[in-house]
Amino acid sequence: MKKLFEKFKESGLLGKVILSLICGSAAGFILFYIFLPPINLQSVGFWLYLTAVIACYSLPFLGIKVNEYVEITKRASGTKKKKNKIDVKYNKWALVAVAIPVTVIILGLLISSEIFNAHAYARVIEVTESSFTDDLPESSEVTNIALMDTQSATALGNKELGSLADMVSQFVLSEYYTQINYKRTPKKVSNLEYDGFFKWIGNRDSGIPGAVLVDPVKNDAEYLEFDEPIIYVESGYFGDDLERKLRFEYPTKIFDSITFELDEEGNPYYIVSCSRPQVALFGASDVEEVIIFDPTDGSSELMAVENAPAWIDVVYTGDLAFTKYNWHGTLSGGFFNSIIGNVGCKMATDDFGYIVIEDDVWYFTGVTSVVSNDLSNIGFILSNARTGEYKFYSVIGAEEHSAMAAAEGEVQEKGYEASFPSLINVAGQPTYIMVLKNAAGVVELYALVNVENYSLVATGNTQAEAMSSYKKLLRLNNVDTGASDKIATVTVENVRVATVSGISTVYITSTSGKVYKGYLETDEALMLIRVGDVLEVSYTEGEINGLYSISEWKFASSQ
Repeated sequence: MKKLFEKFKESGLLGKVILSLICGSAAGFILFYIFLPPINLQSVGFWLYLTAVIACYSLPFLGIKVNEYVEITKRASGTKKKKNKIDVKYNKWALVAVAIPVTVIILGLLISSEIFNAHAYARVIEVTESSFTDDLPESSEVTNIALMDTQSATALGNKELGSLADMVSQFVLSEYYTQINYKRTPKKVSNLEYDGFFKWIGNRDSGIPGAVLVDPVKNDAEYLEFDEPIIYVESGYFGDDLERKLRFEYPTKIFDSITFELDEEGNPYYIVSCSRPQVALFGASDVEEVIIFDPTDGSSELMAVENAPAWIDVVYTGDLAFTKYNWHGTLSGGFFNSIIGNVGCKMATDDFGYIVIEDDVWYFTGVTSVVSNDLSNIGFILSNARTGEYKFYSVIGAEEHSAMAAAEGEVQEKGYEASFPSLINVAGQPTYIMVLKNAAGVVELYALVNVENYSLVATGNTQAEAMSSYKKLLRLNNVDTGASDKIATVTVENVRVATVSGISTVYITSTSGKVYKGYLETDEALMLIRVGDVLEVSYTEGEINGLYSISEWKFASSQ
């Protein structure tokens, strides 16, 4: 054994082994610490990491062997020609070691591709065809729809942070705003982050103190201070880095998205979606598990998606939701049909909006035929951001960008830009609702556009004002809403004015006990009504029994 070791040492292999262990181990740790790849055979990132590590281990053995020799050739004249040549040889086994993970990546991507697995991609989700009027109740008023995009939310959030002198010098707001349903009210939330490495050093002992909540209905923002500060954030360094903390806790999980949310008590959490490829080795990744991570103390809980608590709003991102729908819509007839024939192929439009239904956030977007040459939709889909459920509504009409252009054209002299719309039901009519922003991203107007006839456009300074104008527009154009306003003669018993979601609302109680409401923004004459007045009221039934929305009214008589 001693002689064998001496020969091994004399050959120079011992030094190479030691150097290999040092280089490979150091590179493996450094690369893992920096890039944080999942230790998972179904992750392309893992195989790339493995390739780099094997290359570092193999580097001392790549050993280039150089042989120098002289080649002598005879010329036709009989003289000899001498030529110096170098024969270069590499260690083929070291090259094979590096080639193995590269081969796995190439073959894995190939056998996981859509060309061989079109139907498997299409079956990743199921889409239920549903009734628009059944699933989206008629909106008699619009005071709770989140229309604000990230640009506008950022402007309001930065303005609120700028008013906090002790915060603005040390922290910045995260560029990522999460759409949540907070205490049954739509909000956009963004947590504070350290403003660079030195601000992290100066504040890491006290942590991140709070977040900013943006109200997309009232167009304002508020600062929310946490009971306990956040320790682990994306702007943290070393052990305080959020993803590094998660990776060391869950080394094998493939993280799809990390979103910041609040529970109903205002406590901060990061919701981490964990995905797994559904097709072959790398194909059709979908979320299967979720980690609820408490950034104040580093505790976490891993659970299946179906067990996620109801207060969580975002498990599936909008981009993932509509990527999966496009698999379903384009690949159900096979891969080559999606390229050549396009029979039955349909796909989602290139952006999405939000709709809050009960306690869940849903993504909304239109669906268009792949072979269609006009700017129209053949329907809409809603996708639940927490459960991943899909619903399709067969409603033919203008696609979202056409409606946005129609709304911008209504006030073209102002140069406002429309946000991506949401979808509501107004008197049985599918209707786009959106905001119009100025160049600074500040919301100036609200707009409603009829889906089936996008020449019908109404705008207003508030959601309620835009809704009132839109309903009048439908009546003036004799649009069949499936129901007509009811008319009643009302004796006023009580009149009250209240501010609801930033809207000045007049509540008129009749002697029969029914309550009628209207909005001062659209009809200041409501302030002239007094107790004892007799009114002729045209109204629609509201979402609450016994509460009715006034369409038109006039005095019949008064005391």
